[in-house]
Amino acid sequence: MSKKYFVALKLLLLFLALFLLPIKNFGQCAGLDTNTSVCDIPNLASKTVDLFGLLDGNPITGGTWTDDDLSQGLDNATGILNAQLIRKSGFYRFTYTVSGVAGCTDNSATITVAIGGYPGVSGPTGAACTDASAYDLFHVFNGAFLSPQSNGKWYNNTKASPVEGSVINPKDLGVGTYQFTYSFPAIGDCAGPVSSTVFVTVYRAPEAGLPDNMQLCDSDDLSIYSNLDLNSRLSGEDANGEWTDNENTGEITSIKDHFIDVQKIYNTLGEGTYSFTYTVSNTPHPICKIDLATVRIRIEKRIDLRGATLVVSSDICELDMLRATYSAKLTSGAQVIPDGQYNITYKISGPTSATNTELLTINNGSVTFSLPSIFFQKVGEFKIEITEFTSFTTEGACNTIIDDLSDVLTIHPIPKLDSAKIKINPVCQNKSTVVQITGASSLPNGMYSIIYKLTGANNTSEQAVLIAVVNGAASFTIPSALTANDGNTLVAITNITNTLVGCTNAVNVSGNMVVNPLPNSVDIKIEIKDYCLNESVPVLISGLGTLKDITISYTISGSNLATVQTVALAVSNGKGSFIIPQNLLINTGATRVTITKVTNNETTCDIVPTGLFDDFLINLIPIAPTTSPQIFCKSDGATVANLVPNGTQYKWYDSAIASTPLSVSTLLLSGNYYVKEIALSGGCASSGSLSIVTINDIPAPVLKLKGQDFCGINNPTIADLSNNTNASASIVWYDAQDNGNQLTNETLLQDNAIYYGFDFSTTTNCFSNDVLIAKVSLTNCSTSEYADFFIPDGFSPNGDGTNDTYAIPDIDFLYPDYTLEIYNRYGNLMFKGNKNKPDWDGKNSDSKIIDGVAPNGVYFYVVHFNKDSRPPLQGRLYLNR
Repeated sequence: MSKKYFVALKLLLLFLALFLLPIKNFGQCAGLDTNTSVCDIPNLASKTVDLFGLLDGNPITGGTWTDDDLSQGLDNATGILNAQLIRKSGFYRFTYTVSGVAGCTDNSATITVAIGGYPGVSGPTGAACTDASAYDLFHVFNGAFLSPQSNGKWYNNTKASPVEGSVINPKDLGVGTYQFTYSFPAIGDCAGPVSSTVFVTVYRAPEAGLPDNMQLCDSDDLSIYSNLDLNSRLSGEDANGEWTDNENTGEITSIKDHFIDVQKIYNTLGEGTYSFTYTVSNTPHPICKIDLATVRIRIEKRIDLRGATLVVSSDICELDMLRATYSAKLTSGAQVIPDGQYNITYKISGPTSATNTELLTINNGSVTFSLPSIFFQKVGEFKIEITEFTSFTTEGACNTIIDDLSDVLTIHPIPKLDSAKIKINPVCQNKSTVVQITGASSLPNGMYSIIYKLTGANNTSEQAVLIAVVNGAASFTIPSALTANDGNTLVAITNITNTLVGCTNAVNVSGNMVVNPLPNSVDIKIEIKDYCLNESVPVLISGLGTLKDITISYTISGSNLATVQTVALAVSNGKGSFIIPQNLLINTGATRVTITKVTNNETTCDIVPTGLFDDFLINLIPIAPTTSPQIFCKSDGATVANLVPNGTQYKWYDSAIASTPLSVSTLLLSGNYYVKEIALSGGCASSGSLSIVTINDIPAPVLKLKGQDFCGINNPTIADLSNNTNASASIVWYDAQDNGNQLTNETLLQDNAIYYGFDFSTTTNCFSNDVLIAKVSLTNCSTSEYADFFIPDGFSPNGDGTNDTYAIPDIDFLYPDYTLEIYNRYGNLMFKGNKNKPDWDGKNSDSKIIDGVAPNGVYFYVVHFNKDSRPPLQGRLYLNR
């Protein structure tokens, strides 16, 4: 909207107001409030805006102007506004005031001016460097034109992001060209938004890199840096820089040189700080600054305090601590501490703890310094220890070597035994005893000298002895020379002295000492019998009198050796016994047990007897016999006497734990038997050896039904009898059950003879233990089968061994009850026979007529069969000598 249009509109409105309102004079001497806009700020006209001419109403001249919002653009005297002097767009109020005019009821008017935004005129592209963290975008505007107002808004077009204020960070943006817009919104009647566009190029700054300084100790291996590349001590540097030797060590010999010899620098110049600067120029962008990076190499000398000493003031007594002063002296060890100033930190620990650091000056390898007495106001041990020792100029390249560099200051209390008690255990005559001191709570740990005396059963003058006190407790020994008499003795401590500082005090602490009598050893005896190796060996001690509970100490010598052994014994009726452990008696032979001490456990009193020993034998145990399984036949009737080994030195047992040996006549059974060898000397038995005994047996043969009956005419043999059993191939026959003769298979059977048959196993080579008893009959003949049998008709009893007797063959088998009668021709009975008297020898000794010798001639026989009702048979026979 133009200014003329705006003025015309105001006049029209004023006219209407005057026309419509009642005519009345308001007395507006300064004019009416109004508004206006200044939009074209660069226009020269904006430098001379007459505000008075812009007031509405009828202002009168001669008034004064005020710049209500401090725009800095108003000439208060003339009312001329220079909009170019106002550095921010916006609304500004200016007030015109008329004073001293009669009738002016409203003597001021305010004109509000809208100042349009002015973004300025951009100049050439701005330049910034990445070594800067701030760049003001207003630097880009052309200085030949009016500077832009300051309250616009910046926007980074390249990054598409607003800019806070007008300052950018080139380092954050990075290398590149960036476009920015500076804009203002519409203000009042001024069109908007208005803006300017500028460009800024960010150049990369020279980079000398980040230096990595070196701190080295002269004790380090500097040879590894004899060809040190200084470039390796930088990171992120440009490659076109040059090195400068700041200390003129002579190691940099050209602008391209970047290697140094640290070992050589130290050898030549010693400890110190050596710096080398790397310079990177700013070409081709002079806007950037030259960049420098300095590598600093610090070589320090290590301080070695090994062997150094710290000596603190002498110890004192408690009463002296309030007025005492304290100091400590530090003296070098093998390596002398260089002269100079050092920070020395020492720690105090003990009843009071503190740490203190002082700057001290070392001269000639030592220094003496005071210790504040405020730290030493209590009784006890104070350890003063140097924990840190550094040169005043050190940068920490070296660690000082500190071993245990300390000393102890002790403030000793006055020794007191006010709450102490004495305890003395009962002691034996002529034995030393320990006196226990307890409850000495006020007595610090340490060595003390005390004086004591004895009264009562034992009396002595004052005795001095050293004691070591730990946590309020101590002890000392009363020697055996002072306990010669049994009974009660009073022990009293009369004085105590701290041996470290000589602090002393009179005391009175006492206790009772009971002295017990010693046991009587006159009647004590020891008895040990002879035993076998590995058997328990009991020892009988007698003559112990009224003792009830004792401990025996003994040694073993001879074939067995053992140092002092102890065993506790309960005594009854003056006797006690114990078993010597088997591991102490591992050898056979003569061994001696010697009693070396007898202690009464009720009083702990003991004696050392002399010549109290006993000798005994440890007899050898034979080696267990060698055995093997043993097999017998039951029919043999084997006994223990048949077992192997045998002999008087061997004893057999029927179990592993049996103690009674078996009789040699004991009949063996199948099972386990154990044999031990009994030593002929000492009677010691070996361990038992197992022998498994097996008694083999087979059943007796069984005779078939009537298997014993035969017919003698068939001349049956033993083989025939065997065939009538269930063991025809293995049966063996004897003519007697015991000690009989074995019969062959060809042996002829005898009538009414008894035969004994045993079965035989070829597997076990055993006969059956039970026997088959067979009584043979040869009369099992059939008369029908043998009806015609031979009856001789003569014989010749002339003694030639042929046909000397007359007998009827086999008749006894067929007719076992037969009788034979022979008559002469006169009817005289010459012979009467039967089975038991079958043969007639041609004599008749019963005859009373003749001499008994039958003459040659004819004789007659009569056979009575006595069987099957067969009638007698008669016939004749001829006798021819």
